[in-house]
Amino acid sequence: MQDNTTAQANALQNTFWWRGGVIYQIYPRSFMDSRGDGVGDLKGITEKLDYVASLNVDGIWLSPFFTSPMLDFGYDISDYRDVDPMFGTLEDFKTLLEKAHSLDLKVMIDQVISHTSDQHPWFKESRQDRSNPKADWFVWADPKPDGTPPNNWLSIFGGAAWTFDSRRKQYYLHNFLTSQPDINFHNPEARQAQLDNMRFWLDLGVDGFRLDTVNFYFHDAELRDNPPVPKGEAKTLGAPEANPYTWQRHVYDLSRPENLGFLKDLRALMDEYPGTTTVGEIGDDNPLERMAEYTAGGNKLHMAYTFDLLNKPHSARYIHEVLERFQRLAGDAWPCWATSNHDVVRSATRWGAGEDPHAYPKVMLAMLLSLRGSVCLYQGEELGLPEADVPFERIQDPYGKVLWPEFKGRDGCRTPIPWNDGEQGGFSSVEPWLPMADKHRDLAVSRQQDDANSTLNALRSILAFRRQYPALFDGDLALVDVGEELLGFTRQKGNETILCVFNLTGDEQRTKLSLNIASDLEIATFTTMREANALTLPAYQAAFMRVA
Repeated sequence: MQDNTTAQANALQNTFWWRGGVIYQIYPRSFMDSRGDGVGDLKGITEKLDYVASLNVDGIWLSPFFTSPMLDFGYDISDYRDVDPMFGTLEDFKTLLEKAHSLDLKVMIDQVISHTSDQHPWFKESRQDRSNPKADWFVWADPKPDGTPPNNWLSIFGGAAWTFDSRRKQYYLHNFLTSQPDINFHNPEARQAQLDNMRFWLDLGVDGFRLDTVNFYFHDAELRDNPPVPKGEAKTLGAPEANPYTWQRHVYDLSRPENLGFLKDLRALMDEYPGTTTVGEIGDDNPLERMAEYTAGGNKLHMAYTFDLLNKPHSARYIHEVLERFQRLAGDAWPCWATSNHDVVRSATRWGAGEDPHAYPKVMLAMLLSLRGSVCLYQGEELGLPEADVPFERIQDPYGKVLWPEFKGRDGCRTPIPWNDGEQGGFSSVEPWLPMADKHRDLAVSRQQDDANSTLNALRSILAFRRQYPALFDGDLALVDVGEELLGFTRQKGNETILCVFNLTGDEQRTKLSLNIASDLEIATFTTMREANALTLPAYQAAFMRVA
């Protein structure tokens, strides 16, 4: 029988499970097809939860599975409180939730509340006229005198962010597809309706939400034009360079100050359900500043991620600069780091092009899982999957169709998981909705499962190692100068300080150590050579040392 102190400690740990937690992102369409129709589904996910638990992660995040016309593959929702038949039923979700919890896996689900599908009943009513009860639930604006859109705002998916509607003789705002009208968050009834939708899932027992485009909720009520990016200055993170969207400074169409008030309302809702959490997606001209602003103070988001590690640069110096900048801004803010997700080229290709395809993913995962903060790990990242090549005739992503060939869309990171090396990779009994990549079969779960040197087992080893040392998942971080080619920092909690050094290059690197090392911490995945005050790291290796 537990004493009160132990029980309180366990309750506290369960409440703050997300702090330093590792969340495995599942893209339902491409995880496991249980029905033989070529599309992944909730029952398929449930079948594979034992595998997910074997990774030593803390929870899962499910990309949207709600009722949708699927023009943006579930990020265009027409019913926030039901499951699209493509993925199963609400009962299937409840079964998934129960199975996950039995495996000590938390369940987070996507919430896409900045916009709906144009098939949502709210928008169908809103567009009828200017006087109906939902008339002001979306962002409507009159044309300029010459009939053109109200301002210069652009859609991320190409073209103007405004579409004219003949019934109201007004334009409506859409930051994404024309079929994804933006909710008017200046309207308190619309805001409350979205909070009520989230309460529905909390009452079902979900453990938290990943919040899509969390800084897009509010727009400038005066509809002022965005200024251009000054010549020579960096463009917007999170959008491909071929997209004119990057040519503007997004001052008025996102990251508005009113958003902070809504995030506080959202946090008040979450606080009614102890142990739940939120992670926000931030695409912004100043992403780290926004992350700090949105997660500081303990009264807004629990954590957030930016695109700083979801873009191309991957040198030790670049990562050092990102961490240094965040350290300056952070205060008590809490980041959630990611190097891959369903919107960007897989890290094994984006960062690892030209590197050893077997060794590089392991050291990159070790680096990611040693940072101060929580981690989102995208499905297939544990296998070291590279980006798949999807031919134009198989492209599904509307983003890719618009910007092809300079930007081929996001399908290459969304292809099915290879469970075995068969024709359809064990994902389905029929041709999948996106093709199974030939080069992925060699990296199938079945091939890596019993290979001690595989990326899959390296991840399991790293996460098991990490769980032994509280400093590695909940400790402070201080950067350490180990030269231009290596990345180094300490993690410290209580009396425990651990020095972490990473060689992300294909060459042996040597550095002097300014700290007094008490002992090396053994992790079978990596090999290091240390003398009294010097460290030699072979290519693609990591070192963990306890500081005296």
